[in-house]
Amino acid sequence: MVASSLLSGASQGGVAVLLLTHRARIWELVALVALNGTSSAFFFPASQGVIPQIVAEDARQQANAILRLSFNVTLIGGASVGGFLVAAVGPGWAIAFDAATFALGSVFIAALRLPPGRIEAASFVDDLREGWREFRGRTWLWVIVLQFSLVNAAASGSFNVLGPAVAQRHLGGAGPWGVILAAQNVGLVVGGLVALRWRPPRMLLVATLAVLMIGPELVALGIPLPVAAIAGVALLNGVGIETFGVLWDTTMQQEIPTGKLSRVSSYDALGSLVLLPIGQATSGPVADAVGTRATLFGAAVLVVAATLPVLGVRDVRTLRRR
Repeated sequence: MVASSLLSGASQGGVAVLLLTHRARIWELVALVALNGTSSAFFFPASQGVIPQIVAEDARQQANAILRLSFNVTLIGGASVGGFLVAAVGPGWAIAFDAATFALGSVFIAALRLPPGRIEAASFVDDLREGWREFRGRTWLWVIVLQFSLVNAAASGSFNVLGPAVAQRHLGGAGPWGVILAAQNVGLVVGGLVALRWRPPRMLLVATLAVLMIGPELVALGIPLPVAAIAGVALLNGVGIETFGVLWDTTMQQEIPTGKLSRVSSYDALGSLVLLPIGQATSGPVADAVGTRATLFGAAVLVVAATLPVLGVRDVRTLRRR
């Protein structure tokens, strides 16, 4: 995690240098951003494996909620701070500041003291094989990851790519679109606050039902409803997204052995995100071919069609909190 933070900071520092010296070329920026994404892909599965080592089992949901709350609050505030820095000192110095935050983060992570434990030496291939064995051995796990490979591709691609176009044509432009995004982010925070107190016994069942809130948001955008109505649905979707995230993390930490959690989380991330670039790349051409409304409605149908069969999996319905 320390190495990943330092590598992300170095990649952002490289972007800052290119911008400040006015030598930036597209391929250089693409390479540095890809490096940042790769380092992040190491960081988050590793962080999942750390939480059970430092938080007691009966407090993990609250810990997950606090972690996600901090992420969402700083995501909202970071956009404002980033905009202020760009306006005040320019994009190069703003990204240099971002690079410094990665370096500071690595200091905090280095100060974290984990309980002593023995790690068996294994090859990279052995780690892959062991993680895959744990992953495929739990039906609820691979079914939900398969579900999210489709949900993320459909929802993120259509909402993020087509949403701004809908806002520009029908809702009044960037201002109303900002209101919709802000409402969804508020929903993420509200969902995190609710998760601090609400502890449903059947975590996967509640989490899966919460995913269904993505569909109404896409339908509201496709119609499109008035800005206030879309913002209201977006807020509820934010609550649903955060509810799923907290309960999913808590379930993983309860059901997966701590020593194998990071490996399984890597497969989780890979499966959930593998189709995301395809969804983002194809949403525009599909909308050109069949229309924006039909594409958003189709994405909503795909989200529901990918989610409802998950409710038929026995473990999803019956797995209970210990």
